[in-house]
Amino acid sequence: MKETTTKPSFLSGLTGQILIAMIIGAILGIAIHTNFSTEIAQSFSSKIKILATVFIRLVQMIISPLVFTTLVVGIAKLGDIKAVGRIGGKALGWFFTASFISLLLGMFFVNILQPGVGLNLSNVDLTTASEVTAKTTTLSFENFIEHIVPKSIFEAMATNEILQIVIFSIFFGLAAAAIGDTVKPVVNALDKTSHIVLKMVNYVMKFAPIGVFGAIAGVFAVRDFQELAITYFKYFGSFLIGIASLWVVLILVGYIFLKSRMSTLLKRISSPLIVAFGTTSSEAVFPKLTEELERFGVKDKIVSFMLPLGYSFNLDGSMMYMTFASIFIAQAYGIDLDIGTQLTMLLVLMLTSKGIAGVPRASLVVVAATCGMFDIPIEGIALILPIDHFCDMFRSATNVLGNALATSVVGQWEDKIEDAS
Repeated sequence: MKETTTKPSFLSGLTGQILIAMIIGAILGIAIHTNFSTEIAQSFSSKIKILATVFIRLVQMIISPLVFTTLVVGIAKLGDIKAVGRIGGKALGWFFTASFISLLLGMFFVNILQPGVGLNLSNVDLTTASEVTAKTTTLSFENFIEHIVPKSIFEAMATNEILQIVIFSIFFGLAAAAIGDTVKPVVNALDKTSHIVLKMVNYVMKFAPIGVFGAIAGVFAVRDFQELAITYFKYFGSFLIGIASLWVVLILVGYIFLKSRMSTLLKRISSPLIVAFGTTSSEAVFPKLTEELERFGVKDKIVSFMLPLGYSFNLDGSMMYMTFASIFIAQAYGIDLDIGTQLTMLLVLMLTSKGIAGVPRASLVVVAATCGMFDIPIEGIALILPIDHFCDMFRSATNVLGNALATSVVGQWEDKIEDAS
C-alpha cells in the first residue's frame, strides 16, 4: 500500500499563524476601543503590548552575537581584503542607488498628490511631538560620523548598535583573514557559535504570532481606526501609492537580476515580511531573514557580510517615507519648496539617515531634524504621529524586501565570479 504524505497547510505554518494573530488582534483591539472607556482601553493597550515587547526583546537578545559571529566568519572565509573590497563596493553601490531611488519616489508622489495642501491644523496636539523633537538636537552629520565608530564593542553590543558592531566585526574579520591558518580554531568556534544562535532563532520565532497579536491589539485599542482613516485618508492613501510603487520597482529589479528565482525568494521571505509588518520592526526579523536567505541559496559568507551592512545603509521604505513626510509637513504649513531645495533636502536625508536602524522612531527623528535645517516647523511631526504606526508597518516590510533583494543579487554576482575563475 502506497503511503501518502500531506503537506502542512498554509494556516499551520508560521506565516498563516501570524496572519491569523493579526486579524484576531485587530478585532480584539477594535472591540476594546468600541465597548470600554478610554482609561480601560489605555490600560489594556499598555498590558497587551508587553507580548510584543517580550518578542522584540527576545530577538534583540540574539542580534549582537549573530551579527558579530556571522560577519567575522563571512569576512574570514572571503579570505582577502580584495574580495571584501569588491563585495563591499557592490553592496554600497547598490545601497546608495536604492536609497536615492526611494527618496526620489517619495519626493515625486508627495509633489504630484500634494496630501498636505489645505490641511486643517486647528485640532493638532503639538505636545505629542515633544518626544521626537527633543532628540533632534543630537542629530547631525558630524555626530553620525562619530557615532559609527564604537568606543567599546561591549557597549555597542549591550545597546544593539548594529553599525558599530559591523565596524568592529569588519576589522576583526580582516585581521583574522590576514593572520591565516593559525586563527582557524577561533574562526571555527565563531562559526559553530553562529549556528547555535541560528538554532535559537527557531525557538524565538515560535513566539512571533503572540508578539504580533499583542502589537496589533494594543494599537487598535487606543486608536479610533475609522476617525484616523477619514482624517488621514489623503496622507495615508498617497503614502500607500508611493510605497506600492517602490515595491513594484524593487520586484521588477529582482526579476531582471534573479529571473524566475525572484518568485522563490518572495515565498522564502514571506514570513519575515509579515513579522516586520506586524511588529513594525525590520530588526525583529534579522535572524530569521539570515536563515531564509541561506536556504534560498545565497552563500553564508555573503549573507553574513551583506545583511548587517544593509540594516545600516539600505532602509528603502524609511528612505521613501522621509522625503514624503518632510515635504508633506511643508505643504501643511503652506511653505513652498522649489525643486532645487527639495533635491538638497534629498541629499541631506541620504547622508543623515544612514545607520539609524534600531533607533526608536528613527525616521521621524531624521524628518524632524531635516525640517529644522530647512526652516519648516519641527512641531509638524505632530501631524503624522497619529498615523505613523500604520505607515511604519509598510516601511518595515519594505526595508526587509530591499535587504533580501540586495543580498540575493550580490550573492548571484559573486557566484558568477567564482564560476568564471
